[in-house]
Amino acid sequence: MHVPHLPRARSLRTLLGALCSVALGAGLLAGAGTATATPPPQAPATPAAAGSKVVGYFTEWGTYDRKYYVKNIETSGSGAELTHINYAFGNVTGGKCAMGDAYAATDRAYTAAESVDGTADTWDQPLRGNFNQLLKLKKKHPDLKILWSFGGWTWSGGFTEAAKDPAAFAQSCYDLVENSKWADVFDGIDIDWEYPNSCGLSCDESGRDAFPKLMGALRAKFGQDYLVTAAITADATAGGKIDAADYAGAAQYVDWYNPMTYDFFGAWDATGPTAPHSPLTSYSGIPKADYHSSATIAKLKGLGVPASKLLLGLGFYGRGWTGVTQSEPGGTATGPAKGTYENGIEDYKVLKTSCPATGTVAGTAYAKCGSDWWSYDTPQTIATKMSYKNEQGLGGTFFWELSGDTANGELIKAID
Repeated sequence: MHVPHLPRARSLRTLLGALCSVALGAGLLAGAGTATATPPPQAPATPAAAGSKVVGYFTEWGTYDRKYYVKNIETSGSGAELTHINYAFGNVTGGKCAMGDAYAATDRAYTAAESVDGTADTWDQPLRGNFNQLLKLKKKHPDLKILWSFGGWTWSGGFTEAAKDPAAFAQSCYDLVENSKWADVFDGIDIDWEYPNSCGLSCDESGRDAFPKLMGALRAKFGQDYLVTAAITADATAGGKIDAADYAGAAQYVDWYNPMTYDFFGAWDATGPTAPHSPLTSYSGIPKADYHSSATIAKLKGLGVPASKLLLGLGFYGRGWTGVTQSEPGGTATGPAKGTYENGIEDYKVLKTSCPATGTVAGTAYAKCGSDWWSYDTPQTIATKMSYKNEQGLGGTFFWELSGDTANGELIKAID
């Protein structure tokens, strides 16, 4: 049985921050209306203040082959850097939010060595698994917020049914997120629909207004004391995936968007051309125009999505080809490079030593070692992207995903 949980109040810090923002905004508006006899010297345009959100995805399945536990968030130093964690993924099926892997989420018993606080789970405790470990992490970091992310590449097919009755979907999500057994774990919900009114693993034809209706229903059900966010397409091409859904219309309902500004290029194009999977800007020879992060941000801002509601996306992994002879981007290939878990993709923590960066292009790095060619972000290129984030006044940064970083959190620390 799902027992609704009373909405928790926002933290004092959040409330004070909001009041300060309102007061500051009022002061600026008041100043703007004051006439002066002598205009002050023209100052250079100041970009909107950039936000400092740092949102990292934690994958439910990472506790299996990868053996990446919530404890690793703490031991790597990432717990002190993160403002939010997106727990990935809950399923969407039968028009409802559903558990992904209940064993990993709530049942797996952790040993003392695996546990955040060094205390082993007992057979009779009411909550074990990742959810209990996340509660322990929140005790160490009281300002850390955790959102349950639903959908993703594999489970987005369920959103077509969910969109037929957004209110019922929202109710099911609320009941699941706020189940009394783990009601204190989550501070909100993240929707990762790939892609509304367009195609990902499956195709959706719900219509352009399906996404704002769904997000509006979630906001109405969860209210203002919970976070409601969404990971969205980065396809800024004319008539592309951004154009397929009304992301601007739904922006009023979300606290922020996570445009997935990575995976622009990869070895699904087996013969190349080689190209960085997360270019910040365009470059001479880019295989497809407007397939870069700055085009995504510019398009969304141009549609009216506030910069403060946009986070810049980073990949903590590389994408690569093999059979490559050319060091620079644009070479031909014979297929995907070998990866630890899946060919064509590899964690940064592996690539930094197995295939160190040999060059940079469009604000990101690439590497050629033997006949393999990889592209990925490094601490240095992340610094470049953070400068862009600040210039654009974006709300912060998010990344996929925590286990790709080094044991001492090299990439997340570069964000800060």
